[in-house]
Amino acid sequence: MLQPASKAAYPHRLCSFGRDMTSTNESFGAARTTVQPDGYDPRSIERAAQEFWQQQRSYEVVEDPSKPKYYALCMLPYPSGALHMGHVRNYTIGDVVSRYQRMLGKNVLQPMGFDAFGLPAENAAIKNQTPPAQWTYANIDYMRSQLRALGLGYDWSRELITCKPDYYRFEQELFIKLYEMGLVYRKNSVVNWDPVEQTVLANEQVSQDGRGWRSGALVEKREIPQWFFKITDYAQELLDELDNLSGWPESVKTMQRNWIGRSEGLEIDFAINGGGALTVYTTRPDTLCGVSFISVAAEHPLARAAAERDPVLKAELAELGKGGVAQADIDKGEKRGIALGIHATHPLTGAAVPIWAANFVLMGYGTGAVMAVPAHDQRDWEMARKYGLPMLQVIAASDGVAVDLASGAYLEYGKCINSGELDGMDLRSAMAHLLARFPERMRKRVNFRLRDWGVSRQRYWGCPIPILYRSDGSAVPVPLAQLPVLLPENVAFQGVKSPIKTDPSFYEYTDPQTGERFTRETDTFDTFVESSWYYARYCSPGAATMLDARADYWLPIDLYIGGIEHAVMHLLYFRFWHKLMQRVGLVSSKEPATRLLCQGMVVADTYFRLDQAGKKDYFSPAEVTITRDAKGRAMQATLNRDGLPVTLVPIEKMSKSTLNGVDPQTMIDRYGADTVRLFSMFAAPPDQSLEWSEAGVEGMHRFLKRVWRMVTEHVATGPVGSLDLQALDANAREIRRQLHETIGRVQRDFGDRLNFNTAIAAIMEFTNVLAKFSAADASARALRQQAWEAVILMLQPITPHISHALWQALGQQSLVLDAAFPQVDSSALGRAEIPVVVQVNGKLRAQLLVPAEADQMFIDALARADANVAKFLDGMRTVKAIYVPGKLLNLVVAPL
Repeated sequence: MLQPASKAAYPHRLCSFGRDMTSTNESFGAARTTVQPDGYDPRSIERAAQEFWQQQRSYEVVEDPSKPKYYALCMLPYPSGALHMGHVRNYTIGDVVSRYQRMLGKNVLQPMGFDAFGLPAENAAIKNQTPPAQWTYANIDYMRSQLRALGLGYDWSRELITCKPDYYRFEQELFIKLYEMGLVYRKNSVVNWDPVEQTVLANEQVSQDGRGWRSGALVEKREIPQWFFKITDYAQELLDELDNLSGWPESVKTMQRNWIGRSEGLEIDFAINGGGALTVYTTRPDTLCGVSFISVAAEHPLARAAAERDPVLKAELAELGKGGVAQADIDKGEKRGIALGIHATHPLTGAAVPIWAANFVLMGYGTGAVMAVPAHDQRDWEMARKYGLPMLQVIAASDGVAVDLASGAYLEYGKCINSGELDGMDLRSAMAHLLARFPERMRKRVNFRLRDWGVSRQRYWGCPIPILYRSDGSAVPVPLAQLPVLLPENVAFQGVKSPIKTDPSFYEYTDPQTGERFTRETDTFDTFVESSWYYARYCSPGAATMLDARADYWLPIDLYIGGIEHAVMHLLYFRFWHKLMQRVGLVSSKEPATRLLCQGMVVADTYFRLDQAGKKDYFSPAEVTITRDAKGRAMQATLNRDGLPVTLVPIEKMSKSTLNGVDPQTMIDRYGADTVRLFSMFAAPPDQSLEWSEAGVEGMHRFLKRVWRMVTEHVATGPVGSLDLQALDANAREIRRQLHETIGRVQRDFGDRLNFNTAIAAIMEFTNVLAKFSAADASARALRQQAWEAVILMLQPITPHISHALWQALGQQSLVLDAAFPQVDSSALGRAEIPVVVQVNGKLRAQLLVPAEADQMFIDALARADANVAKFLDGMRTVKAIYVPGKLLNLVVAPL
């Protein structure tokens, strides 16, 4: 059972805004930063703050059931190179939320780690002739230093690196447990094969023109043995639970619903002439009488049997089977087919139906066979047009308009025609009729587009799959006592082929007790396996088992942050793995995260040339010279080393692969981490794209310098007494009202809305007001002190370093990190007078200051007495008066 942590373990203090706070950290006073009015030096300020946080272990947390918990998590990075500004934006969002929630008194967990296996790291290591482990660990060290330089409040005591055995041993253990439960299996499967990278690609890793997402090589279809997780067993549960994820974007949930792809239809058996039957699945049994041929996959047993009888057909089928297996791409490509010389019998009409192999039918979907209805399916229509196959309209348009099959298939629902006993029926009644009429040939089925998750990868840098093979090829799991199966790290590559596939010291195994000889599995796990459960391991650092009781304290994640591009890969596997852990009793919650924020991309100009193979060769901004127009827009780019043009593509996503990322360290060195953080949060709402602009960064730096100067100038005027509200004049009361209005706006933006850009705008707007506030007497100076305290507290989640220093400068004896977020004083929000705009026929004619409680009659009379309004009313009659309470009076007039 979890016990509350000691205060020493988690020294979080709450305070009330405007009060003195007593520090519980004795060394805090010794860590004070000396501030000078003209001395905003981000480097020294940020170094001092970060050293203090590290010494005090300020962000380490333990479980404390006496406090509300908050778990904020950003998707962990691949350590294949330096961070770019997209990472900075993502991680700053998480840090702002974490710091704000901490100011609300919550026990906040914000960890970080590295998704260290996978092809990006492996390919980079091969290119640099360095073992992937050495390359990866060096990159992790550098990236960790970058994250620290940003002042991100991570609990580094929980750091995990997925390529380390103390992490991946537990997924090997769970894999074996699931294998024994029947949730893991091995079978031959048709896959996307990248001939350059020599590995399987997921459908989403194949481009629309059928090329690998990294290599650019044309993808091939291959049938090879693969290990699978039975995610299809959870298809309905994954679908149903989406309705309960109210904190997830609808766009992500829609993509997952479509990817899972639940459908209801019929399985229909077509008798094959010569014996046997061919089963097809269809969601449109109302079009059964429009079937003019049946399409099967090139790998279907019928096609293979026909190929064995005909060498020419065998070669043609091999060519037909080339290309990727991504259904969306197949649907867009050219439809090609080969007649197999086999016929089936139509179950309703008795007609002979030819069977074709088609490149748009996949063995992994349904039964690998579909009934082709060219009049009512676009893919079938395209194939029928190409090969002159018949098409018969069997669905009438509901509006009675004639259907034009010359321009495409008619896809709408309607009544059956040209269908004999089905005529006049709709889809539902046709399905019911067929089920009753042919109970032995037709069966109602629920089908899913979702396929089982193939986790085998043929490359080296991944977690070894813990399976042994006997001499007869049968598979047995590695004994649990012998886990982890270690991936050797000191390896040498010859091309891209996995070195463990040619290393007998890895793949040969002899049972020490029986002497039986085995061969190890040399495929490794898809890296989505590691990233599917890291979030949970953060909750149980150092546990001897995969998870322990601490996981149920922190889970589910309160806010998960990452790109929408992961919607149907990582985010679906992440949900599935959570359900697997729930099934074996490791977690109790149904879903891993209650709220999801998909941050927008950071975009910037991209520069490249095409090489001889047509592949893009990218260049970094430092390698090119830009010619700009009068408005500063990039018009042309030339490569510095040869002076020749390169292709310039504006505002593409920043990424390592396109070399258009800005090195955060360069920006930090130039402007400071707080400036970089502030720009990242201000330039756009978090869910929208942010266009990189160094001019915008400079603007944020000027703002922070101004805040520094104004606070230090205020401090230099000497000690401040207590605030006497009764002594405030009208101007000071207005400043106080605007202060508390700003606090309210920032609270709303930081809390539910997560609109940090508008929160920053509100703070900036108030600092402009504060700059003009002349604090001549003691009460006014006390108000200005309170206002600056509030500004620093509101800035602290975004710019923690400068806030750390200025909080001390304002005389506080506590940590700003542990201060409570300022609260709105509702008594400050009342106004004695409010401005009301007066229009005549929609045009501004006056702005009046009126008592806050004034009604429309009073404001109307006051407006008519105004000289500027009166002259536009002369000789006119009032048609109507439009009044927006407390804001506007519009007098609509016409000539008398």
